[in-house]
Amino acid sequence: MKMKKKAFLILRNNSLFIKMFLIMVISIVAVSLLITFSSIRMSSNLFMDTFSISNTKALEQIEIRFEDYSFAIVNAMNEVQNNGTIKRVLTQQNESAIETSKSYHDISRQIERIYPTVEAYDANMIVLGRNERLYNMNYSNWPVSWEVLRNHPITEAAFNEPDRLLYQFMPSTSFNDKPMLVATKALMERSTGEIYGVLYFPIREEDWKELYEGYTSTENKVLLVDRTGKIVSSNQEEMIGQETPELLSMAKEVENEEVEFKDVQVFDTDYLLMSQYLPTYDLYLVNLVDKDAVLENLINTKEILLISFGIVLLAVIVVFIISRRMTNSISRLVKQISTIAKYDFNKPVAETGGYEAKKIANAFNYMLNELQEYVDLVVQAEQKQRSAELMALQHQINPHFLYNTLASIKFMVQQGKQEKATDMIHALISLLQNALSNVDQTITVEQEITDLKNYVLINQARYGNGIKVNFFISPDCLDCQLPKLILQPFIENAFFHAFNEKKEGFVQILVSQKHGRLVCEIVDNGDGMEIKGDHTKEDIKEKRHLFSGIGIRNVHERIQMIYGEEYGVEITSNKGEGTKVKVELPIQKLDPAPKSNEITSIQE
Repeated sequence: MKMKKKAFLILRNNSLFIKMFLIMVISIVAVSLLITFSSIRMSSNLFMDTFSISNTKALEQIEIRFEDYSFAIVNAMNEVQNNGTIKRVLTQQNESAIETSKSYHDISRQIERIYPTVEAYDANMIVLGRNERLYNMNYSNWPVSWEVLRNHPITEAAFNEPDRLLYQFMPSTSFNDKPMLVATKALMERSTGEIYGVLYFPIREEDWKELYEGYTSTENKVLLVDRTGKIVSSNQEEMIGQETPELLSMAKEVENEEVEFKDVQVFDTDYLLMSQYLPTYDLYLVNLVDKDAVLENLINTKEILLISFGIVLLAVIVVFIISRRMTNSISRLVKQISTIAKYDFNKPVAETGGYEAKKIANAFNYMLNELQEYVDLVVQAEQKQRSAELMALQHQINPHFLYNTLASIKFMVQQGKQEKATDMIHALISLLQNALSNVDQTITVEQEITDLKNYVLINQARYGNGIKVNFFISPDCLDCQLPKLILQPFIENAFFHAFNEKKEGFVQILVSQKHGRLVCEIVDNGDGMEIKGDHTKEDIKEKRHLFSGIGIRNVHERIQMIYGEEYGVEITSNKGEGTKVKVELPIQKLDPAPKSNEITSIQE
């Protein structure tokens, strides 16, 4: 609890500095973050735009290389198509061994002459005739027999579309250990339309990849996708052969919308997609750029954030020092003013610090001097008022009370009750002596109880013993101090106003110490009043008091004026059940209290 209170005081005393510091820190951090992330975003966008342009140019270069390869294939195909020797050998039937040997020699020479056109691309060249003759220029590239090739799907596709040069993808199988891309063309007699053979240009995917591999990196993927969405070639080997209709659809959208690139999410990653349709191959050339990987290599975000954090930290330190110097003098001034208000009202504040703090301190000291003079005047006036009030109270003995009391004594003397009259005279003398001659503002509980007993004795002698009064005083309270004539008005109120309907009853006076306070209670079982709950003297109609004229309101106000608002009078009453008056005062003693646990009980 003390730690929380201490922390609260520190925060309160430094509130100006904390507010200024927080505002400046938040502003610096906000501006730094905005600038940092704006710079990163602008750099990223600029780089991605530049990178996309570069990749678009790269795609164009890749397309040119593919066209060069296709041009070489077309040239070789045309030469084979127009070569009479090759046509003759592929259409001859039932030759002798010598003729077969000669035919093989002739076609080999022709194919060897044409083959260098595609050999530079590491492509193979195979010719298959309808007469089941097979000529393979690089058997190690594709060790396939004519029986397998004759019934192969790529051969059927060539027969089905004899007018087209087809590029067909072949996944790795038992007779081709690597994926291949095979260009096929049916050899057809133009005049009759008769197909006499098929020309094959197989190239391993890893060799064909060399056409574009120089334009790839770890951040981008190059893929060739056929019309079914199958990836026939890629710099990512594990992706070859995958069915990706979604990627094909995205590539078509880029082509149809005629945009340079498009942000897509494929393979669970965000990419920048660029696409180029290759009509010669009936393939889509797709370039996927991993934006995060590219930006990670371009921009070291951690380094930028660390630099920004360092700058912000340095700025915060500078702001802290400057703000602290600016507000320190004001904070000290506020602390001094708070201390003055609580502890030392006469001590002026030190006029130190900056110009503003000095001017404020000077004005405050001037105001403090003026206020001190005014307070001194008020205190003196209050002391005079208290003294005058006490003197007035001491002399507010109601003449009717004296007249009626003396008349009662005279009547007793006439009746021969000299002893009772004597007791009544002694009680009146003691009561008047303590009320008029004692100029002290406070008396002991013991003296107050003595005065109350004398007052009760006089009233019971005049009006009879119908109202019993009991005193229950804790011995440790006898030497406690309380203001003079505090309890008497409540006893008088009970005697003359609490038993108008009832003619008999009792009044009990209890004095004890509770919770560090002196508690005096006056309880009667008289007529009571219509009061709901606990009320103070404001709820009780003031009555005329025959002895001193001191009312309940006056008692309550005197207590609060002397001891503070936490003390005073509290009254509880119910109609027909009586009234309870509770007076709470601080415990004040002049001498140590007697150590006794007995309760004094006196009945008057």
